[in-house]
Amino acid sequence: METMDGRVGIHRSDGARTHRPRDRRNRLGQQHGRAARSTGALLGVGIALIVLAVASVGVALLLANMHGRPSAADFGLRRPPLKRAIGLLLAVWIGFTVVTVLWISALGLDGEKAQALTNRLGTNGTLTIAILIVILTILSPLQEEFLFRGYIFRALRNRQGVWAAATTTGLLFAATHLGWIPTAFMVPIILFGIGLSLLYHWTESLYPGIALHALNNSIPLAAALQWTWQTPVLITGSTLAALLIGRLIAIRLGDRPVQATSTAG
Repeated sequence: METMDGRVGIHRSDGARTHRPRDRRNRLGQQHGRAARSTGALLGVGIALIVLAVASVGVALLLANMHGRPSAADFGLRRPPLKRAIGLLLAVWIGFTVVTVLWISALGLDGEKAQALTNRLGTNGTLTIAILIVILTILSPLQEEFLFRGYIFRALRNRQGVWAAATTTGLLFAATHLGWIPTAFMVPIILFGIGLSLLYHWTESLYPGIALHALNNSIPLAAALQWTWQTPVLITGSTLAALLIGRLIAIRLGDRPVQATSTAG
């Protein structure tokens, strides 16, 4: 029945009118509005994290430029001996995995709590998954290796020696995860940072560390997403994407001779 103001009403048995079609449209409108706001917020977080990743690379380049224009080799963006790099990568990864499992078991920790970004953003929706993949498995490995191993570790190694520089870099690397990951997981992260520094030192290349970092971040993300056959696709695709971006940066910097460094230790 039509009401006096032209709205469609429905009589109830007690003579009152309801407006169910309009109520339904209002509810749908509110749901769409919430979804749009949620999508906008998610995009904002994704863009902010991407900007942060790019800024980290920019900071490393800016600091390096204070001592003269750097080349790709100055950051370790050069091809290592493949078999040696793969062997060392697997050795560092296996060692880190064993230590992490023992640490979690000894303290009775919940490994899922270490997945900071998935815990905060969730794992539902195509946009969320895309942001998680780009940030966790491509950009984070690239920018963290570029800043911590390509610049900080290399600079400290010249002054402190390999082990002291690796330890300091590992501590700084872990410090950037405070607030994101529970403090109880800091020890494995410090050890991972030390292992990545040593991998850089042993291969004199940043590419093995980028690959290991991408691999290490891809596996827990795939587990959080409850992926099966998609896991090797994620690992392969993310690792290749991170390495490709690293190579593009190397091309942009140019392959001039590396500045002299000390590799003692």
